[in-house]
Amino acid sequence: MEVAAAVPRSSLRPRDLLALGTLSLHSRRLRAGLSAFGIAIGIAAVVSILGITRSSQANLLSRIDRLGTNLLTVVNGQSVQGQEAELPQSAAPMIGRVNGVQHVAPTAQLANVDVYRTNRIPSFETGGLAVRIADHSLLPALNGSLRQGVFLNKATAHYPATVLGFETAKSLGIDGITPATRIWLGGHWFTVVGILNPLQLAPEIDLSALIGPPIATHLFGYDGHPSRIYVRADNNQVTAVADLLAPTANPETPDEVSVSRPSDALAARVAVAGSSTALFLGLGAIALLVGAIGIANLMVISVLERRSEIGLRRALGATRRHIAAQFLTESLVLAAAGGVLGILAGVGITVGLATVRHWSIAIPGIAIWGGLAAAIFTGTIAGLYPAMRAARLVPSDALRTV
Repeated sequence: MEVAAAVPRSSLRPRDLLALGTLSLHSRRLRAGLSAFGIAIGIAAVVSILGITRSSQANLLSRIDRLGTNLLTVVNGQSVQGQEAELPQSAAPMIGRVNGVQHVAPTAQLANVDVYRTNRIPSFETGGLAVRIADHSLLPALNGSLRQGVFLNKATAHYPATVLGFETAKSLGIDGITPATRIWLGGHWFTVVGILNPLQLAPEIDLSALIGPPIATHLFGYDGHPSRIYVRADNNQVTAVADLLAPTANPETPDEVSVSRPSDALAARVAVAGSSTALFLGLGAIALLVGAIGIANLMVISVLERRSEIGLRRALGATRRHIAAQFLTESLVLAAAGGVLGILAGVGITVGLATVRHWSIAIPGIAIWGGLAAAIFTGTIAGLYPAMRAARLVPSDALRTV
């Protein structure tokens, strides 16, 4: 009695599977490219959003560290009647006696005294610039520096001399100073003796022309009451100092004093940037969904167009699992290609924007690996139905379409 020889079981090596999975893509390059492009857009959006957000946050945090979180401001608030309150003349000297205070710099804005380049400028064109009174203590308190010239001292404070904030000099068109450089302040000529570098924690100083207290008293009747006091505290005692500033500046009515920390504004920007990331990631997810629909559409059409090929392969011994694996591989190759292109595009966008804005480049690892994983997952989901549909085709029915 003869025993029938066993029929060898059909097998498909991974190398052959990859070749089969990419064969159809070569013949449908335009459609395949457009489907992969949809995935690339979504991944690029995700990677660039995470990269830009992280780079922006790193830049803000480095600025906070560089500028310091120990700068406090004391500002005159409002009285019970809703009117603007005054800080006492003794506020700055009293604050200077508080334990933990390193520098104190009183300033005051002069009302109805505007800044003009010349006396020919119409009075209503103020440009949003202000005249502020300051003394030699301002730069140490703000950790400021001069771009050009010198700062106010005990001698120049008695004369019509002014130091311009960075934005003020820019607005007035003054990019360099000479002994003849003058501006028109409150009906008087003032010689420009210095220009400050930007003060990111004190933007109001950037928009001001600074003059000394003695000349302000002589020409404009300044009464000696500060409107804003900058306080630089010891890093380990910032909270304790902040709690004492209001009652120290104005013991009788501490409620009329407002105390703030300018670095909190930068920290708030970090939080805002983080909260907005979720919204933009949602838009990236929508782009990924569109890409997934494109891949699924391409694969369904591919199954319909290749019924005869599927029937022939089944007749030659290919199992349903082999057919499903072939079409699922096509979907994964498309998604992976789109994912790689999207990652490269997202990294390029992040690097370009960070370079233009002089940020440090910080792309989180999850943006790279997570983006690639999201692309592969998307390709898997998009290719499951077409792969299962191709695997369910009966060989005899498929061959009838030849």
